[in-house]
Amino acid sequence: MNDDRPPFRYHAGLAAEIEQRWQRIWAADGTFESANPAGLLSAGFDAQAGRPKCYVLDMFPYASGIGLHVGHPVGYIGTDVFARYQRMNGAHVLHAMGYDAFGLPAEQHAISTGRHPAETARENIAAMRAQLRRLGLGHDLRREISTADPGYYRWTQWIFTRIFGSWWDERTGTARPVAELVTEHEAGLQATPDGRPWDELTDVERRRLVDGRRLAYLSEETVNWCPGLGTVLSNEEVTADGRSDVGNYPVYRRAMRQWMLRITAFADRLAADLDLVDWPESIKQMQRNWIGASDGALITLHQHRGQRSEHSGVQSDSVSAEGSARPGIEVFTTRPDTLPAATFVVLAPEHPAATLLAPRHWPAGTPAGWTAADTPLRALDDFRQRAAQFSERQRVIGPAGAGTSGGVFTGGYVTNPATGQPMPVFVADYVLMSYGTGAITGVPEHDQRDLEFSRRYGIPPRPAGDPAAGPDPAGNPEATAAAISAAIDWLERTGTGRPARSYRLRDWLFSRQRYWGEPFPIVYDGAGLPVALPDDLLPVELPEIIDFRPAPEDGAASEPEPPLARAADWVTVELDLGDGQQVYRRELNTMPQWAGSCWYYLRYLDPGAEDEFVDPRNESYWMAGPGPEAHGAGGVDLYVGGVEHAVLHLLYARFWHKVLYDLGYVSTAEPFGRLFNQGYILADAFTDERGRYVPAAEVVTGADGSLTYRGRPVTARTGKMGKSLKNGISPEDMYRRYGADTLRLYEMAMGPLDTDRPWRPGDVAGMHRFLQRLWRAIVDEHTGTATVSQRPLDEQTLRSVHQTIMAVRDGFGALRFHTAIARLIELTTSATRITARDGSLPRALAEPLVLMLAPLAPHVAEELWQRLGHSTSLAYEPFPVADESLAAEPTVRLPVQVNGKTRFTIEVAAAVHAQELERVLAADPRFTELTGGRTVERLVIVPGRIINVLVR
Repeated sequence: MNDDRPPFRYHAGLAAEIEQRWQRIWAADGTFESANPAGLLSAGFDAQAGRPKCYVLDMFPYASGIGLHVGHPVGYIGTDVFARYQRMNGAHVLHAMGYDAFGLPAEQHAISTGRHPAETARENIAAMRAQLRRLGLGHDLRREISTADPGYYRWTQWIFTRIFGSWWDERTGTARPVAELVTEHEAGLQATPDGRPWDELTDVERRRLVDGRRLAYLSEETVNWCPGLGTVLSNEEVTADGRSDVGNYPVYRRAMRQWMLRITAFADRLAADLDLVDWPESIKQMQRNWIGASDGALITLHQHRGQRSEHSGVQSDSVSAEGSARPGIEVFTTRPDTLPAATFVVLAPEHPAATLLAPRHWPAGTPAGWTAADTPLRALDDFRQRAAQFSERQRVIGPAGAGTSGGVFTGGYVTNPATGQPMPVFVADYVLMSYGTGAITGVPEHDQRDLEFSRRYGIPPRPAGDPAAGPDPAGNPEATAAAISAAIDWLERTGTGRPARSYRLRDWLFSRQRYWGEPFPIVYDGAGLPVALPDDLLPVELPEIIDFRPAPEDGAASEPEPPLARAADWVTVELDLGDGQQVYRRELNTMPQWAGSCWYYLRYLDPGAEDEFVDPRNESYWMAGPGPEAHGAGGVDLYVGGVEHAVLHLLYARFWHKVLYDLGYVSTAEPFGRLFNQGYILADAFTDERGRYVPAAEVVTGADGSLTYRGRPVTARTGKMGKSLKNGISPEDMYRRYGADTLRLYEMAMGPLDTDRPWRPGDVAGMHRFLQRLWRAIVDEHTGTATVSQRPLDEQTLRSVHQTIMAVRDGFGALRFHTAIARLIELTTSATRITARDGSLPRALAEPLVLMLAPLAPHVAEELWQRLGHSTSLAYEPFPVADESLAAEPTVRLPVQVNGKTRFTIEVAAAVHAQELERVLAADPRFTELTGGRTVERLVIVPGRIINVLVR
């Protein structure tokens, strides 16, 4: 320690003492606790009556054991600044924090360490909570949640039972309770698939019919199966080279029975309601593209009969000796007018019709690449196995088959309904079951990829001038639209197709073969049908098991055995669910990590509620009440998080919210009224000669500028700060060197909150010096007392104060904190000069300066506020309000003479410079009229007195 340093100089040590003391005071006083109008948090709500509400929300963090680096809290600091600013402006603010604790990373950590994920989750949450508290974030700590807490996931399970208990009514475009669907069937208002009356169906048939209409349903789906992790992965969890993002294990495509959520039923609403929210337009467009609505037609293609056709030397009539019914293939196309030009059909490898179409033997000859002993089914199975080794992303890269396994002829044909001609049916890996119907028609004359495919497999083109070739695609849009409409009319008249809308969005695959996730509140009865558990049996808690490892560990054909299957005493259960005591089997899959994050913003509103997931009065107050950031759709007033969650999390949460809205459990059409995406902090990262990242903190810079890691040369590159690039910087290091307030200020001053910013250590010190200057302007470093006076401000300083207030308010309201900080630095520079000149600072400058700083650097602001003589926290002190008349620059009226004769006057700022006067004159129509057509020889300006224009 420097012994010569004054005892009350602001430095890292004093900053730490101030910060930790005020954090204890805030916690003890409940400074940031927000009362509810009802429920467990009702105490003190009367004091909030009449104040506009403001619900500020962060995308909550995943509680990993790695902890935070300085890039993590950018958004958290931003929302804290905004929330503090709103409190000081009279708003009743709710700002809470929770933790995403379920998921694959925690389970993998448990496998590698042998520790239960519940134990490590608790430790990780405690560590992250301490890191966030050290930043001085003003959260209502009573509202904290963890998705892995049984008291929380009880309600996640409850919401799932409501989704399971609902169906999509196309007539109303809403979700409705399944009980109402049964009532409509009983009344004859709903037809059964085969036309039989409802009362003629068996109980099992009725249940299966209803189960097929539910919003949560079971389906055989082609999934990304990762044997090494023992679970299904989403497309986003699979790398471009077909391996798991966690662990880098091989991923295979295979069919599995899975829980699905019918999000596609809400596709149009999810797209249309984006117009109701205040979100970045780029994010809205990303969601619209993900939903991917396309209008066109569904065409039914039937197996071709009695037609012998040549293809690659193979003759086929594709008619079974048994005369079985012809299977139909539904194809979606946006250009049904090109159907006459279609010459072949391509199915996804997983399409079930491929097996139905393939004959038992090659009818005549053997295609190239196959032996006489091979059958079409064997060729198809071989192709499917090869295609299963590639992810969907790999399969669609480049032209058909590029880098993957190409295609194969099934041996079957379907009839083109427009021409009556047979079309060979292929299976190819570039067609996906997750898009459209998993089947497309090939139209070589209208699509380059189709043309290349037809040439590759020797499919004859349409003869030139063939009237069946379809319309010319180069026609104008009006003609194309008319042709499409006419084609759809023809399809409907002939019973071969109908108008339809297709989506890129697919139903949500909701099963995971993991232990560390929410158990499904589902059991299976003796008929193997799912039954939702009643509310009084929730939560279904995870059984205590110690072996989470997947089995077997590898192989595309491995059969999944979820870890829950090992809890033998848990798997089966005896229950009376209304039909007497019976034995049921539990669902062994768990929910994906997305489940808990779909609704956490609602639990913050009522975290202690026991009888409902949120009291309706609290929900309607915080979600639909009038707030300073109110939006047409209602919802959270400000939601801040990373753009990486722009699609899936937001889409899934909106879907759950709309189901709850339709069922009457929430009061707003949308969950998040205003969305803001913060940018990333970038930092130098370093790679060795193998291209692998090395710890940035251990890289040494030589005198000649060379970079080495443990004696080996490395290459620098800039990237997002984080674990993967090994370039994270600990916030604890910043606290030790400067204090939390300096870190907060620096991260908000780096640039616009929604852009990526490079980390520059030297600039952190600059923010610390700014706080030191402010401290010295108000506090005597030798006595620790405030050096303020009651003398009034001079006119120029008073104007500067009010101009700064206006600028800071604009910056805070628009989340442009860097502009507010720049103006505060300017005003602090003026304050420093005044204190140095006069020995004290007028209170009329000191207090508004401290209050404006408070949202950004709350600890030092609280300390200065107290030293200025105030006994209570400034958290609810009114934020300064500018007087526009005092902020305005003084003006003067100047006569304008033309050739010595006064013609008119203009009003300008008293301190305006000559160049600005010339600009004002040039824009004045009176000046233009008087000088039009004449040459201005000279412009004589006497500042503050007169302007004389000499013309000829």
